[in-house]
Amino acid sequence: MIEKKQKVEANERAVLVGLVQLEQTYEQVDEYLDELAFLAETAGAIAVKRFTQKLKHPDSRTFVGKGKLEEIKNYVQGKNIDLLIFDDELTGSQILNIEKELKVVTIDRSDLILDIFARRARTAQAKVQVELAQYQYLLPRLKGMWKHLERQGGGIGTRGPGETEIETDRRIVKDKISLLRKKLSDIDRQAFTQRKDRGEFIRVALVGYTNVGKSTLMTVLSKSEVFAENKLFATLDTTTRKVVFENTPFLLSDTVGFIRKLPHHLVESFKSTLDEVREADLLLHVVDISHPQYEEQINVVNKTLQELNVADKPVIIVFNKMDRYEEKNIDEWVEDSVRQEILRELYERWDNNSQGNCIFVSATERENLEGLRNVVLEKVRKLYQVRYPYKTNFYY
Repeated sequence: MIEKKQKVEANERAVLVGLVQLEQTYEQVDEYLDELAFLAETAGAIAVKRFTQKLKHPDSRTFVGKGKLEEIKNYVQGKNIDLLIFDDELTGSQILNIEKELKVVTIDRSDLILDIFARRARTAQAKVQVELAQYQYLLPRLKGMWKHLERQGGGIGTRGPGETEIETDRRIVKDKISLLRKKLSDIDRQAFTQRKDRGEFIRVALVGYTNVGKSTLMTVLSKSEVFAENKLFATLDTTTRKVVFENTPFLLSDTVGFIRKLPHHLVESFKSTLDEVREADLLLHVVDISHPQYEEQINVVNKTLQELNVADKPVIIVFNKMDRYEEKNIDEWVEDSVRQEILRELYERWDNNSQGNCIFVSATERENLEGLRNVVLEKVRKLYQVRYPYKTNFYY
């Protein structure tokens, strides 16, 4: 019988593995492994070593080549390594082959993300969504992960005549998926009713890559406490607050962060949570401009928004953590006029790229938050004129 249990324990020592494929560079993959290390840390593990290999295609048997696997094996022996984490999805048979060779628990990026989501889930809806995603991840991997395929059995209750144990498990998982989908459908109906009952308000949703400061912005804009910390996926359940700027009310929602290689079944499971994004009238796309890969993160979010069919919604790009950007990119001894010129070029570049729909702030340092409020207020009022014109007299 299959078991679902927590994959990562606190303070486990982990080794990270990444492949440099096709047009990728070692530098890119190293940055991806930085993110994987942060994911591991969020789950409670400590990344102590990383291995990379350049391959056109992953090895069908062990993902990395024979020589690299031997190199990893030589390292993990006698080093008290608890966990091997691969940056790409592994098949069930690859996991089984690697574990057989290295005698170390092996998981992939998707499994790690699911583990974090399982820890972060608080509401009944989030818990069901995560469990559904876990079983959907498990189903195609059952065959490769099963160690007793040759064992046949007839049985009472759980197994039909001549049914193999793998078939039994596959049937159990499929039944569980059906049950969870029904459960989620019932919760979704309730959530939809609740959203409908919110009245005729303009809806604004905070979207963005994970750990860019959405929850901190939510706190300062709505003046209410929202859970925020420097870890990936700190927000899992959507939080919605009623906000009033100069007598103009609107609903502001903080949503789950996106990430590179977000497992497809996870996006599918969290469709209802992402309904807040689909039903929003305005999106605030929050970006951590101090991150070295912030442009790639913007592309990941834009691609996810396209997959959700919401790319045509009005968007304001909120470049957050400007204080850190200046610390990292502008030397303190630079003259103020030079500093202003560097910032002016940055502002102009993104003003052109976003067609004037961007603003630069620092949520933690409370920099330019008044400017952000004014931009949001102007957009919200325009949206009221279009959506609910009869209300505009009350909101000015």
